[in-house]
Amino acid sequence: LLWSAQGVTDPAGLRTAPSAGALYPLELHLVVGEVTELPAGVYRYQVDSHQLARVATGDRRTTLSGAAFGQSWIARAAAVLVISAVYDRTTVKYGRRGPLYVHLEAGHVAQNVALQAVALDLGMTPVGAFDDQRVKSVVEMADREGPLYLLPLGRT
Repeated sequence: LLWSAQGVTDPAGLRTAPSAGALYPLELHLVVGEVTELPAGVYRYQVDSHQLARVATGDRRTTLSGAAFGQSWIARAAAVLVISAVYDRTTVKYGRRGPLYVHLEAGHVAQNVALQAVALDLGMTPVGAFDDQRVKSVVEMADREGPLYLLPLGRT
């Protein structure tokens, strides 16, 4: 699922989703609750090595659900993929149009994850209703990042 979102597909560093200027402003965080052979916690996807780096331990799905205005089904997902953006990676080149390109890229990534989820017989629904600061806190996001999407994943 993570590879479908941002996996490297070319020795030049190109990825599975298009990115304006190949600047790749998106970051992926995974809030895990019930995933076989992966302890509950928060992880950050390391694109270059295709690995997860643990950021925090413990099940934070309920807290993330609270940050999403109480959407209880987020707490019941096996895991939630959180897509965030570092806007200045794109705005440095594209100025005021940069945020538009970042948002388009997030849509491409979410579509790739949705398609891969279906192929794996999983359910996924993109969520955009949440409190940005609370989501940042739950996933221990860097200051310069902003959350864009929550993608709850699990068996249907």
